[in-house]
This record gives sequence, structure tokens and C-alpha cells, in this order.
Amino acid sequence: MSALTATPARACTRLVYLGPNGDVITARTMDWKSDMATNLWVFPRGMERTGETGPGTLRWTSRYGSVIASGYDIATTDGMNEKGLVANVLWLVESEYPKHAGRKPGLAISLWAQYVLDNFATVAEAVAALRKEPFTLVTDKVPGEDRLATMHLSMSDASGDSAIVEYIGGKQVIHHGRQYQVMTNSPIFDEQLALNAYWKQIGGTVMLPGTNRSSDRFARASFYIDAIPKDEDPVVALASVFSVIRNVSVPYGITTPDQPNISSTRWRTVADHKRRLYFFESALTPNTFWVKLDDLDFSKETGQVARLDLGPDQRNVFAGNVAAKFVPAELFKFMGVSPGG
Repeated sequence: MSALTATPARACTRLVYLGPNGDVITARTMDWKSDMATNLWVFPRGMERTGETGPGTLRWTSRYGSVIASGYDIATTDGMNEKGLVANVLWLVESEYPKHAGRKPGLAISLWAQYVLDNFATVAEAVAALRKEPFTLVTDKVPGEDRLATMHLSMSDASGDSAIVEYIGGKQVIHHGRQYQVMTNSPIFDEQLALNAYWKQIGGTVMLPGTNRSSDRFARASFYIDAIPKDEDPVVALASVFSVIRNVSVPYGITTPDQPNISSTRWRTVADHKRRLYFFESALTPNTFWVKLDDLDFSKETGQVARLDLGPDQRNVFAGNVAAKFVPAELFKFMGVSPGG
């Protein structure tokens, strides 16, 4: 574990806005030390999936279409499905997954978020299924690096429900409820809640922690997501959420020598569950653009896998609704885990 904490790691923030008239907006940052070769993808219903863990792997057929942001074009890191369910994976160095002994079907960590988006319309559905532990989550090394991918998963839906899923000491731990609006990285979620309780006693209008550390970002996100006005105008609500997620972003290019798990924010997503809009904002382009899911063909019969090429470092510039700019493409290969690996 000490070897892992001495290595630069992903350090992201996720938050959920609960507004009037059923407005729910989820935002996240992707903080990483180098280009993750992220692109946006459209997946239709009816896709045959495997858990990519060799013989006895998990298998399923996607019930729902989704729009996702890939990592290295080998994993789903973030996305929203056609029912308004959002899934995000963030780094958690304390993660420890159960040993894959073959007693249950395996699921590669690269597919964890996609499994949720493919199969469930609500957080409650997903939590009910995950509590039964129908698979063993199997991790592998980060591409090009000598360390394991250690992630935790957040989910939110159009009703405002949320859940955080972690693996601590080889055991699955689920926090389920509307109150779990914020997730960052270390320490584990229970400890984050305890730290945040301290800052709530002080009061955010008096003082808030201002560093890039995970616990400080958690405190700021928790305060601001509740402090911003709950405006009935969706444009204003989206602007407010963008302002909060930018506030907890890590400045581009910054290095923090004594905090090796902090990395620059490379991109942000904001998902409007009610209107089924998926916004993307790169740190290296001047424009924010979005995908209107209602304009996509998710049908099994005519829907196609399609990609929006964001370019190196996500520097390709787009504006407005880009639903029509996706190009049919061959599905990327999800990173698998060899048996016994």
C-alpha cells in the first residue's frame, strides 16, 4: 500500500445537485497525471458483453443504451444511460478487492461502470443487484504502469438517489441514499464523512479548506453544492453546478511534491438527468459541449456503436449539441484480466 501511495494517482471529485422541479445534475472531474486518450462513445441496447476475465467470466446483454467517456479506449470511466442513470469511477488507493477464486463469475474493473449503465435504470435497482454480489470484481495494472487500478464507484439517477460502492479489506461496502452527494478519493468514504462533519460544525461561510487534497475538495464540494441557489431555470442551475465542479478542480499543470496522489484536472463532465444532457469540458479547449441523448439511436435494431474523437489531450474543439457528430466505429476492446492474473 505504501508503494501505491508514493505513485501519482487519479484524484477526482464527484457531486450531485438536487434542485426544484425534480432537477438532478451530477458533475465530476477527471484528474490524472497524463493524457488518458479519452473519447466519447455511444453504445446501443442489445450489446453482448463479457466480464473479460477468461473462462467462467460474467456475461450479459445490455438492456439500456448509454453515452460514456472512455479511459485509454479500454475502459468506461464515466457515463449516463438512456434512463438517466449516471456511473462514475474514481481513484481510491485503499481499495482491496476479493481474490478471484473462480467461485463466482469475474468482472474486469474496466467494465464495472459499464455493467451498471447496461443493466439498471435506477440506483435502487443497481444496489439491490450489487448487494447480492453476483460477480467478483477483478483488477489489473494501469496501462503502462506497474500498479493496480484501485477504484470506487458512484451512481446517481433521475430521482436524486445516490450510492457509493467501495471494496475495503476485500469486502464490498455500499452507502446508499440521497444524502451521499459528494465523493472524492482517500480516505475511505466513512472517514470522509467524519472529516466533513467537522467542517460543517465550523460553517462554510466562516472558513473552508482550500488545498487540492481529497478531504479538502470533499468539504468544499459538500458546502457549495448545497449553498448554491436552487434555481428553477435549468440554465442557471447548470451554470451553478459548473461553477462548483470548477471550484474543486485541480489547476492544470500543477504539481504537489508532498501530495503525490494529486493530479491536474484534465476534463469535467456534467450530466443533467432530467433533460438527458451529457456535457463535456476539456481543460485544454475553450468550449463546453454536450450530447443530447434524445437525439441518439439506442435501439437494438438500428443503433450503432459510435465514437466522438476528442483528439490527443482532448484538444479537438466542439460546440453545442454534438449528437450528430458521432461516427460509427468498431467497439474498443475492454481491458481484460487473464485467469490467475
